[in-house]
Amino acid sequence: MFARPIYVVDGARTPFLKSKNRPGPYAASDLATQAGRVLLSRQRFEPTELDEVILGCAAPSVDEVNIGRVAALRMGCGEKVPGWTVMRNCASGMQAIDSGIGNILSGRSNLVLAGGVDALSRAPLLYNERMVNWFSDMAAARTTGQRIGLFARIPFKSLLAPVIGIMKGLTDPVVGLLMGQTAENLAHRFGITREQMDAFSVKSHQKVVRAQEAGHLAPGGGEVEALYDAKGNIAMLDDGVRKDASMENLKKLKPFFDRKYGNVTAGNSSQITDGAAWLVLASEDSVKRFDLKPLGRIVDSQWAGLDPAQMGLGPVHAATPILKRHGLGLNDLDYWEINEAFAAQVLGCLAAWKDQKYCRDELGLDNALGALDDGKLNVDGGAIALGHPVGASGARIVLHLLKTLRRNNAKRGIASICIGGGLGGAMLVEAL
Repeated sequence: MFARPIYVVDGARTPFLKSKNRPGPYAASDLATQAGRVLLSRQRFEPTELDEVILGCAAPSVDEVNIGRVAALRMGCGEKVPGWTVMRNCASGMQAIDSGIGNILSGRSNLVLAGGVDALSRAPLLYNERMVNWFSDMAAARTTGQRIGLFARIPFKSLLAPVIGIMKGLTDPVVGLLMGQTAENLAHRFGITREQMDAFSVKSHQKVVRAQEAGHLAPGGGEVEALYDAKGNIAMLDDGVRKDASMENLKKLKPFFDRKYGNVTAGNSSQITDGAAWLVLASEDSVKRFDLKPLGRIVDSQWAGLDPAQMGLGPVHAATPILKRHGLGLNDLDYWEINEAFAAQVLGCLAAWKDQKYCRDELGLDNALGALDDGKLNVDGGAIALGHPVGASGARIVLHLLKTLRRNNAKRGIASICIGGGLGGAMLVEAL
């Protein structure tokens, strides 16, 4: 529990736009800038009065490496407001929030803009080492004869078979597994079937459709803000959601990560997506100084580590210590957000909490925590339908949880996320 109140004044995000197998219309800084400008324009303080801007990003482009500073300048925060970037894989946006919390608690900051972004559709295609060495040799060649000789030995196979950057980034370098393969591990460990995964995924799409139709996930609902590109095109809604999602449609998809024995498909996995999300964090002093009306407050946070091959269970390992510290059971909270990296991964977390042996051996508990009420979990859907722009998702689930609590006159909830590399993150929040 934090020593001083950490308030969330407001927040906003872009629509999450599904990759269409080509670079999307927005660079990551475009996404962050547009959402941030709208958010800052409705505040009672000037952007230049921020103490810092912190942006999580898992895959910044080479021309926006410190994308937090780029976005801060583009949003009009001025040259004197520090902008910086953090990276904790899938929880980069949550790490940005936690970094802001730490600086507020230490007294270094009072008013912080924190969030996350990624434009995964723009993940690069890379040359392999053999092709890179060929280019190096060509650059070092001094005579026409040397260059002709190198052209005669050009490795065409390497030239025409680039390394897919997103696949490289989604592969754990220690255990050598794609993230989807770690989800297969959880399905095997807890006996999660293909039918259960697909049913969970269909519900995610249905929930998002209902939330969009009700205005909760549409411009004007207080969370999603429209995007405009250079040609005047407008994006208003998360576009990966499928109104026609059904068990019949998902059943047609073949396993992607373990083609022979697996059950994890593109349909029961999160989508490759572009998007940004921001939150305004404030100390009690700033709330009073600017007469702010906070949405809620962040009460506690926790990070956890576990076997990278079981990384999807990260929410269990991060959220459970928070529950213990506050003397809470799973269903003592009003709502939960667990990021839907994979259906098998969320179902694995729910199974772990119900498993006596897992809770005793892995979490150090005397008994299993039990079953989480399905009506409290991801009530407006999740990343299977919305998409998972890796750097943004941790910020999105915290923002959406606070909006859900406010909308339903509820009090407390936990947002939690699994993180590639064998990590988990969680935050306990309260509405005001």
